[in-house]
Amino acid sequence: MNAPVKHNAKDFFAKPMVQEKLKELVGKNAPAFATSVLQIVNSNSMLVNADPQTIFSAACMAATLNLPINNNLGFAYIVPFKNNKTNTIEAQFQLGYKGYIQLAQRSGQFSRIAATPVYDGQLISENPLLGYEFDWSVKPNGNPIGYVAFFKLINGFTAELYMSKEEVMKHANKYSQTAKKGFGVWKDQFEAMALKTVLKLLLSKQAPLSIDMQKAQMADQAIIRDVEKDEFDYIDHSESVADLEAPKLPLSDDEFGAVLEQLNAGAIDKAYILDGYALTDAQRVAVEAQ
Repeated sequence: MNAPVKHNAKDFFAKPMVQEKLKELVGKNAPAFATSVLQIVNSNSMLVNADPQTIFSAACMAATLNLPINNNLGFAYIVPFKNNKTNTIEAQFQLGYKGYIQLAQRSGQFSRIAATPVYDGQLISENPLLGYEFDWSVKPNGNPIGYVAFFKLINGFTAELYMSKEEVMKHANKYSQTAKKGFGVWKDQFEAMALKTVLKLLLSKQAPLSIDMQKAQMADQAIIRDVEKDEFDYIDHSESVADLEAPKLPLSDDEFGAVLEQLNAGAIDKAYILDGYALTDAQRVAVEAQ
């Protein structure tokens, strides 16, 4: 097998065509923006050898969304990935959970949005219909047992999603090859990725998505092939916005009874119940019989 081709991002960013595109995106800040991107590239041994076109495209996506690329800030990242199909190193655009919060706040539709780790003793109860109850007076002790995201819209609508640490890890292993193999951002920044996961799942299922948020959802964890045409290549994972699923929750007998009452009242339909919960065989038969 041939060794990956080595590239020079500095020469690529010096091209007149690239300089003009950066000026179009960030105006007079183009030189500083290019310098910051090259500093990130030079600080990572894999990014140094990554295809500069993919680095540039990831940077352009961040600029389009008006998010800083700085690993210390946590809004957006340029992440190297080995494409075994082409035996090349390419750069992914990756949105941080702070980036999701920033885009949501800009939309003007959210009065509150947050994500936080949950520690032992803080989760009091969880109900798939009525939500979750937490005691935040309990001080963090040990490692987090889970992660929760919450938002409230200007119109008063609220939604939240809690996932245990095990559920987050299961989701990561399902959708990310690097997580499954135990390296990359899931290994180096697990908490940030866990917070991003619950926030991304919650927003994709429950929130009104602005144009920028929709673009960010599609671009996240993708090799950007064409920023203007929204052409993305997901080589690390099989996740797409349409495939994002929150973990299905089992229902106790009382909770299942409440669900059936809502079904009979016409508040929800069968498909919502069959697809949304981890039903027992008996519960599934009861729903289908309605």
